[in-house]
Amino acid sequence: MKLWQKDKTSKKEVETFTIGRDPEFDLILAPFDVSGSMAHAHMLASIGLLTEQELQVLIKGLKEIREEIRKGIFTIAPGVEDVHSQVEFLLTERYGDVGKKLHSGRSRNDQVLVDLKLYYRYAIQQTVEETQKLFDLLVNLAEKHKDDLMPGYTHTQLAMPSSFGLWFGSLAEGLAEDMHLWQSAYALVNRNPLGSAAGYGSSFPLNRTMTTELLGFADMHYNVINAQNSRGKTEKFLSFALAGTAGTLNRLATDAIMYMNQHFGFIHFPDELTTGSSIMPHKKNPDVFELIRAKTNQIQAYPQNIMMLLTNLSTGYHRDLQLLKETIFPAFEQLNDSLKIARLMLENIKVKKHLLDNDFYAYLFSVEEVNRLVLEGMPFRDAYKKVGMDIEKDKFAPGTKVKHTHEGSIGNLCLEEIKKKMKVSGIDFSKAIQAEEKLWQ
Repeated sequence: MKLWQKDKTSKKEVETFTIGRDPEFDLILAPFDVSGSMAHAHMLASIGLLTEQELQVLIKGLKEIREEIRKGIFTIAPGVEDVHSQVEFLLTERYGDVGKKLHSGRSRNDQVLVDLKLYYRYAIQQTVEETQKLFDLLVNLAEKHKDDLMPGYTHTQLAMPSSFGLWFGSLAEGLAEDMHLWQSAYALVNRNPLGSAAGYGSSFPLNRTMTTELLGFADMHYNVINAQNSRGKTEKFLSFALAGTAGTLNRLATDAIMYMNQHFGFIHFPDELTTGSSIMPHKKNPDVFELIRAKTNQIQAYPQNIMMLLTNLSTGYHRDLQLLKETIFPAFEQLNDSLKIARLMLENIKVKKHLLDNDFYAYLFSVEEVNRLVLEGMPFRDAYKKVGMDIEKDKFAPGTKVKHTHEGSIGNLCLEEIKKKMKVSGIDFSKAIQAEEKLWQ
């Protein structure tokens, strides 16, 4: 049975095709659906569409369903189209006609919109918290290994001295800068669409400001058409935020794979964090980082997927938008899994010390030697030419000490400034958390 069903049912093939993977995603949305319904019920009572007694019955019923969701025993019954229908049918089955009143003043369009907004808000919080944990670890590793030199590369060729501290610090600052994308995404997510109904409002005197406050949204989508059109736009913003953090993780994974290679041997990990070969006993494969690389590449493709899905959609709701969940929901899972496993790997990383003492890396210090001559008074072009000629004549014998002092260099990592950048670009989730707690008191 469906909420919109009259006297005819859809052909089975049509029903199967149109429902798609929605049931699995609806179970994820279930706790957010009952929160949206709770706020909507309070609002309906405030405008006289529910009596106080009816409100208390619905509150009781919604709390019961919420507890069933928490215990993992909530299911969508066979033949029930979606989570919104299941919640309404349960309320009606248990408490009679009052359950049928809950849908007054809303459509499944704005109902799923508010469910998604609440879920995305929660998902962003989980991702930001995981990112913060990895960021903190990278900062600690940067400080720990600030004096451990390693080769730096351009064009994948030996270039100049770097350090493990500089490498770890670069990844930390990259994550901090990715937070600006999450800020933008959260700002769009954190707007209330409830009350827009099917996209053209309602003749009921709805109090949208009230539901905005009850659900802890920072603002609302005021124009009801724009509220509906925010579906897709919201996911597009999210996809860019997901792709931004994925890009930083991808660079970490690619570097780690290369640095683990025996030709480099810069870093290594315990055997239990690598995999072996079925025929080569010596192998320690970087499977974790290879899968991080693969997953983050998939995530970086999602913005294009979403933009193509949204191409040529006119104003208003379209069923095409259902497929957004098949991209965004798994993307959050992929990214969070990658953040967690990357942190596990880095918690156990070992770096090779005194790497640059090897004569193999002597040419890395050519710029250092040029700069030393310039500081002694030789013009830069003359110093550059002298060092170049020494290299060609195999007379180049540089020192291996590095003294960099400017901001962000090997000797001045600016880790405190990078930590401030992460703090400033953080998101305050407290209002949303407090509103959720108050709603269910």
